[in-house]
Amino acid sequence: MSAPDATGVPRRATRRFPRFTRDTARPEGGGRAAPRDAPAPARQWPILAVLSAVGLGLLLTALDVFRFGTILVGAALIGGAVLRWALPDVGMLAVRSRFTDMVTYGFLGAGIVLLAMMAQPNPWLEIPFLDDTLHFTIR
Repeated sequence: MSAPDATGVPRRATRRFPRFTRDTARPEGGGRAAPRDAPAPARQWPILAVLSAVGLGLLLTALDVFRFGTILVGAALIGGAVLRWALPDVGMLAVRSRFTDMVTYGFLGAGIVLLAMMAQPNPWLEIPFLDDTLHFTIR
């Protein structure tokens, strides 16, 4: 069982992947969220919206408005998950499959929001078993 390689020389066929990919599927994020004749920022508005909100949240955090800044970062990721679910083409916001993107953005966003709400001093959210776990591990 021989199969010719790129130069036409017969080679033994194996089940291994070829060393060089000749053709690939178009990445899911290769689509545009706006028509082709729109300017580049308009075509990629979903990722720009999420990154702008994250940037604003980081700026607020740097300006000593920690809780609101980190909640905004988490909300931006949750917004990215909603955009990924609701829109058919989200441009560069699509990194993996739709399901994986939604779960990843949603889980990370919810985790950041919960941690921001539990931050000391004067937490907005107290979860007793986490406090007990912390005291148990430190003592």
